[in-house]
Amino acid sequence: MKISQEVRDFAAENDIVNNEVIAKGFEEKSKEFKAKGSKVYL
Repeated sequence: MKISQEVRDFAAENDIVNNEVIAKGFEEKSKEFKAKGSKVYL
């Protein structure tokens, strides 16, 4: 998924390996997804 890849890229760019920080990144992307209407385009 694009969101998962963006979180991994962010972690790699910032040398983040801590699972808590990665979970926070997913939480932020989740909020962004909800703010944009929670729509999935296939």
